[in-house]
Amino acid sequence: MTPADHERTRERAHEHRAARRRWGIATPLVFALSGLLFMISASNSQGTDLRPGRVTTMASLVRSESANVERLRAEARELSRDVDALSASVVDETVQKERAKARAMRGAAGFTPVSGPGVTVTLADAPREVRESSDRDLYLFVVHQQDIQAVVNAMWDAGARAITIQGQRIISTTGIKCAGNSVELHGIPYPQPYVIKAVGDTTALQDRLDADPYVLGYRRDAADPEVAVGWSMQPEARVDAPAYGGITGLSYARPAPAGS
Repeated sequence: MTPADHERTRERAHEHRAARRRWGIATPLVFALSGLLFMISASNSQGTDLRPGRVTTMASLVRSESANVERLRAEARELSRDVDALSASVVDETVQKERAKARAMRGAAGFTPVSGPGVTVTLADAPREVRESSDRDLYLFVVHQQDIQAVVNAMWDAGARAITIQGQRIISTTGIKCAGNSVELHGIPYPQPYVIKAVGDTTALQDRLDADPYVLGYRRDAADPEVAVGWSMQPEARVDAPAYGGITGLSYARPAPAGS
């Protein structure tokens, strides 16, 4: 081995020893920092998932929001009972008259159950195989809020005494809104098919639904095998429409005149 080779060997040995010393210091430091990070994460999470969004699904979100709405409805019903009890305890001629007016309007407002003959209409999106085999606008294959509204309006025009959608009583403040691939009623999303029931004269209801221009356009799409949205209309010997049990929005209140 020449002197130059000997010198290079010494330099490599020196570099190797220096590298071993550096790793000997860095490795414990890395482990210490990792342990510290694990401790901080465990403390912050308190046993929960730090990234819960990964497992949140639309179905669980809908269930959670529906449960919140039902809880609020229960609270509203309890508060309404309290208001009724307090109102009943007030002995005042003006209050008694206003209370009698309110009771007389409860039926028309949808706050009492109604039963009788009627009609059931069911709307549904086109089957998946029809949608996937067509290059036409997806808009044609889906039930929209205006489709449901058209059926409801035709039923009211025919003199319906009460109407329900998905079993929910429809009142004057009910809004029908699209919410993704579902329809929202009173703050709760409902998937298709959409079942619309009306209490009223069966013949009048069917005749009006047969004549309504918008409903006729929907029914033409239902009869077209290239669109095939769902449609059915069935007369019923008895339809039960429950009283509206949701939250009512109070716009304003006026106190009774003092001393009356």
